[in-house]
Amino acid sequence: MDDETHHQSPPDDHKTMPDDPTVEDDPSSTVLDLTSFQLHDLDSVELPPSLTELDLTSNRLATLDPRIGLLSCLKKLSLRQNLFEDAGIEPIALWEAISGLEELVLRDNKLTKIPDASIFKRLLVFDVSFNEISSLNGLSKVSNTLKELYVSKNEVTKIEEIDHFIELQILELGSNRLRVMESLQNLTNLQELWLGRNRIRVVNLCGLKCIKKISLQSNRLTSMKGFEDCVALEELYLSHNGIAQMEGLSTLVNLRILDVSSNKLTSVNDIENLTRLEDLWLNDNQIVSVEGIAEAVSGSREKLTTIYLEHNPCANSPNYSATLRRIFPNIQQIDSDVFA
Repeated sequence: MDDETHHQSPPDDHKTMPDDPTVEDDPSSTVLDLTSFQLHDLDSVELPPSLTELDLTSNRLATLDPRIGLLSCLKKLSLRQNLFEDAGIEPIALWEAISGLEELVLRDNKLTKIPDASIFKRLLVFDVSFNEISSLNGLSKVSNTLKELYVSKNEVTKIEEIDHFIELQILELGSNRLRVMESLQNLTNLQELWLGRNRIRVVNLCGLKCIKKISLQSNRLTSMKGFEDCVALEELYLSHNGIAQMEGLSTLVNLRILDVSSNKLTSVNDIENLTRLEDLWLNDNQIVSVEGIAEAVSGSREKLTTIYLEHNPCANSPNYSATLRRIFPNIQQIDSDVFA
């Protein structure tokens, strides 16, 4: 399980190129989807002035058609998976007519910096993931109305210029070069924080009491301390770290999913209070015996439906699966075995 498994969008469905891409089924339509048409430009495409959504995902575009800047009703613009470099995106900063844009997707292009999006005063979703961006400089100009920010799979080394995003609900910074969790204290409405595949050693969540999902998979953590104040947390993903002891979890009474697979755990501790726990991932650790697990998970014995313990010494014990089924009466899955 990794960040991309949990959160990344699925591959776009392949769309067959129409016989004549200039023909629209409904000229008055407010949505135009040109995904996977392999367009190098929009010269042959009509752009109705009533458009509210324009999806140009997976084409060969490197420059912006100036007609886009006249679509005064436009709310959503996706330029995902094209060939845009920084200069190719720059004109958008001057297009006053589309300043009401609410969603701007520039994912999977060739950008090296955060583009100027200051003109969009109502922006809710901003996605610049899968580019070559090395710094978050420029985010300070993005509207404080923002609710979702995606900057995964870039080369960012520092969390900065996000203090004003007081409405932010989702922050995705996975697969970068971050070493420190910082500048999060003002994000009091944050619901999801995705920081997998970085170089973070210490958890610092600045008391984010509303947060429901956190991923710190594939980092350099050696301790689980730092989550104590995140009392609303429902999903916690900490696989592929160097954690040797389960601790700091007893206050997380709303936790439903806990993934601590691929660490250095030798026993299961500090989760007796987690009465809502449904999924527990403990595989690929060094847990010797299943005997202590019954007591450790006593609070959620009836609730637990999925447990992974494979690739631990205890998984080699006689009657391993039968013992777990006896401990957890409502279990539906043990490792890869699913029960009816």
